[in-house]
Amino acid sequence: METQDLIHSAPAKRRHKSLSQGLVESITNNIKNAVLKPGEKLPTESAIMDLYGVSRTVVREAISHLQAAGLVQTRHGIGTFILEPAPSTLGLLKEAIVTVRDVLDILELRISLETEAAWLAASRRTEQQVVELAAALDDILSKKTRENESVNADVRFHQLIAQATGNRYFVDILSNLGTAIIPRARLNSATLSMEAGANYLARVNHEHEDIFNAILRKDPEAARAAMRTHLSNSRERLRLAQQRIEASPG
Repeated sequence: METQDLIHSAPAKRRHKSLSQGLVESITNNIKNAVLKPGEKLPTESAIMDLYGVSRTVVREAISHLQAAGLVQTRHGIGTFILEPAPSTLGLLKEAIVTVRDVLDILELRISLETEAAWLAASRRTEQQVVELAAALDDILSKKTRENESVNADVRFHQLIAQATGNRYFVDILSNLGTAIIPRARLNSATLSMEAGANYLARVNHEHEDIFNAILRKDPEAARAAMRTHLSNSRERLRLAQQRIEASPG
């Protein structure tokens, strides 16, 4: 694709966002809207720098995100090319969740899905499933200073709730999303929410405890409410972060 064509597809007046994120979103939208097609070559780093008014570091960071999302492939010495979209279950690709907006959209899906999963889990859970949930919760609480381990325990906690519903489709959807269901697995949520890390994690961990205790008591309504509170709080923290990113000069 010619650089001039990409210029015409760029917004006339860019919002001031986090620069690399804004570049990722712009290129991703061009791919989704078939402005950039599979097999086509992205403009050079220098051309993208001139087009978007960003540094080479920002361009390389954005391309790195696009590579991680499976949208482009860089061939050293040749250039960066648009890839064919990968098939996905129910249209969900965890690799494509790369921006704050993406995570917000997933949280909206999860609120509708997991609040009912929590209700069913509290109604149907077995004693063995309670033991497994308790172990996952203990891991979340004890590994809060080790981010990767804490995220993995968090994912396991939500997947165990899905399993406790006895409905495999809840399990399938959450398994398909993997760690993408946990915002901080993709983003530095504590920083974005402008909270100290310890305070942020304390709030999130308390929300997990409320969910567990409701399931332990076999209280479906409390479990539903606790899950809604947990996911709605996550959405609100990230919504405010998104507003700050859009209002920031970068």
